[in-house]
Amino acid sequence: MVIHGSMKSSQVTAKRALITTPNDTEIRVERTFDAPRDAVFRAYTDPKLLAQWMGPRKYKMTIERMEVRPGGRWHFTHIDTDGTKYGFHGEFREVVRPERIVQTWNFEGMPGESLQTALFQEHNGRTTVTSIVKFERKEHRDGMLASGMESGMNEGYDRLDELLRTIH
Repeated sequence: MVIHGSMKSSQVTAKRALITTPNDTEIRVERTFDAPRDAVFRAYTDPKLLAQWMGPRKYKMTIERMEVRPGGRWHFTHIDTDGTKYGFHGEFREVVRPERIVQTWNFEGMPGESLQTALFQEHNGRTTVTSIVKFERKEHRDGMLASGMESGMNEGYDRLDELLRTIH
């Protein structure tokens, strides 16, 4: 199954992530960036850079913990304009610079833990990030899809495009 999002005419989006559901418990996301793999990987693993792009523009992001190493823990919070907080936390299982990150992912307030594998592949100076997110149950996957993750993720990726133009 392929998930397609709609765009308002006021939105300017250079690229959309390709989101598929290869089975009942997975989401697969693929997005290509006009930047070398080292720069994209650094934007995923440097807390100062991550806070500048992950999630929708209207959210402020605070990073409480980010230990980018196997066994290292991470925790961040998105804060909406009305003060609503959305917390996320997990543990890094694998960090292979600049090729792969495997981490657990918990969206506080939603049931279940997912396992996210992000693969970074460079071709001709452009980097494709493929993320495979495995959920414990179909209901957990479907809850994440229904949460608005697609629009927030695409907006975050647009912000990452902007950031990458300034750091490489």
